[in-house]
Amino acid sequence: MEPRSTVIEIGRAAARLRAGDLVVFPTETVYGLGANAGDPRAVARIFEAKGRPRFNPLIVHLSDIDQLHTIAREIPALALRLAEAFWPGPLTLLLPRAPGVPDLVTAGLDTVGVRIPQHPVARALITAAGVPVAAPSANPYQAVSPTRVEDLDKTIVACAAAVIDGGPCAVGVESTVVGFDDSGRAVLHRLGGLPVEELERITGALLAPGPGVASPGRGTRHYSPARAKILLEPDLDPGRRPHTRLLCLRAIPEDEAYADVRELSPSGDLRDAARNLFTMLNTLDRESDLPIAVRLVPATGLGAAINDRLLRATGAGG
Repeated sequence: MEPRSTVIEIGRAAARLRAGDLVVFPTETVYGLGANAGDPRAVARIFEAKGRPRFNPLIVHLSDIDQLHTIAREIPALALRLAEAFWPGPLTLLLPRAPGVPDLVTAGLDTVGVRIPQHPVARALITAAGVPVAAPSANPYQAVSPTRVEDLDKTIVACAAAVIDGGPCAVGVESTVVGFDDSGRAVLHRLGGLPVEELERITGALLAPGPGVASPGRGTRHYSPARAKILLEPDLDPGRRPHTRLLCLRAIPEDEAYADVRELSPSGDLRDAARNLFTMLNTLDRESDLPIAVRLVPATGLGAAINDRLLRATGAGG
């Protein structure tokens, strides 16, 4: 993936980060709204811009694993194995936070989410800024995440000192989040762009998280379009199909009854489907306020993360 941003654009954006401003930048998962993770005032601007509650922690992005000691005070052996296997990439690790990490970044928790993004523009920006970058997705709280610059909400753009266009995001759903229990075993906190099956080759069976919000993206309702209501297809009265649109992996003949049908991947490729998911939801929301029925996809590989986003968009997540 060749970045469309120039060195000058990245340099200017890096200067704005150092000055305490917000910058929208691409990652391989979704576009992020970034701030200097060591500057509490800058981090507070993220919450204000998104309307995000402060109990919801942020993820800190690094450009190199050598920076990890500035964010985490210790690294479990299994965490290091995962970092070596999957960084840079769509994996966030929850680690014991270093003393200098602001409370606002971690929502007061003793752990901090950290990852090294794979996107060359993201890493170039973080390197040029010379600071770790706290960044959630660049959308209003609970709205659909943007995977293209064209899908950015105007209120987010208005709050940012710079927007870097790195083209469409290659993965299309947020990072997988993994933490560790007191015995060092891996705990799955959020499904995402790194399939569970790949993780479990190293971790063994992942544990379920306990109560509380240790990771972003765990709200019951999330990833919801601004206008169009999202419905699970099995909950839809068949008589409503002519007045409802359908979002599915691949269409079947019976789907002709819907007002409109959009396929995430006509070939049934789940990686393509993940890449297209948020773009499709944002496009459908712009086009009409007609309800959108969603059909879950096979829950293997990235299908589990796609279904997680679809369920949360309906308010049935958890």
